[in-house]
Amino acid sequence: MIPFTYERVTTAAEAVHALAATPGAQLIAGGTNLLDLMKAGIEQPRHLVDINELDLASVEATEDDGLRIGALVSNTALAADPRIRRDYGVLARAIVAGASGQLRNKASVGGNLMQRVRCPYFYDTNLPCNKRAPGSGCPAIDGLSRSLGLVGVSENCIATNPGDMAVALRVLDATVETIDASGQLRAIPIAEFHRLPGDAPQAETVLEPGGLITAVTLPPPVGGRQAYHKVRDRASYAFAVVSVATILNSDGSGRVALGGVAPRPWRSAEADAALPEGAAAACRALFRGATPTRHNAFKITLAERTLGAAISDARLS
Repeated sequence: MIPFTYERVTTAAEAVHALAATPGAQLIAGGTNLLDLMKAGIEQPRHLVDINELDLASVEATEDDGLRIGALVSNTALAADPRIRRDYGVLARAIVAGASGQLRNKASVGGNLMQRVRCPYFYDTNLPCNKRAPGSGCPAIDGLSRSLGLVGVSENCIATNPGDMAVALRVLDATVETIDASGQLRAIPIAEFHRLPGDAPQAETVLEPGGLITAVTLPPPVGGRQAYHKVRDRASYAFAVVSVATILNSDGSGRVALGGVAPRPWRSAEADAALPEGAAAACRALFRGATPTRHNAFKITLAERTLGAAISDARLS
């Protein structure tokens, strides 16, 4: 057992102050990812700051008819919210596709956005990993990479973002609200929240140390037929090999974001513009500049076929 201390806070200001006061401190809400990382010896926080009593567990309408989702809203509660089900169906479907019912009951919106990658080399502490030990190397690149990324990756890391919810938030153009250690508030477009690995793969988001996610804001409903298609190795409790979040209109226009292929939810303006031409054109844009390995090149075809199925469903509706 690696010892650590624990405290419970009741305001966002207390939370960021507690993080700043103790080097090596980390936040805990549902703990569905952090506790696993602690058991594996990957994360070794000296101090845990419990934020479950913060007033961040509600979903409220915004002045522009969007929704503001508190960071402590559980995945289960969010997916069941009538407004989410009615106006943001892609988000409800993505959440239900993730993890298990028990985990969704505990997992929070903020924690979901901050979850670490599930690369098997990251989880094996007997092997080097640039995320765990920057500069030590990335054995995944020349190793078994079937589940890993092929676009947006770098020579230092090819891990993928593991989220389902984040892919839906990306296609919805959500905004992440944060507070930093000085009390400064920020509103970060979801497109900018997760970092690409570049030469610093240990930094997975733009949230600075000591910062806290307070809410996620959804813009006004955009309509269209919304869907989330997740291809995985078993029917439940598995991460996406490829996932496709779509918002499709009757004229063939729309939006598409991919999961399971990149270090962050993957979307491009060029792919959205190409959607009326079909899945092949959109995927050519999405995978422009991709560097697949011999193990994961199949994801390009899989993504195209999955997107094609979504387009066909939308046209038949």
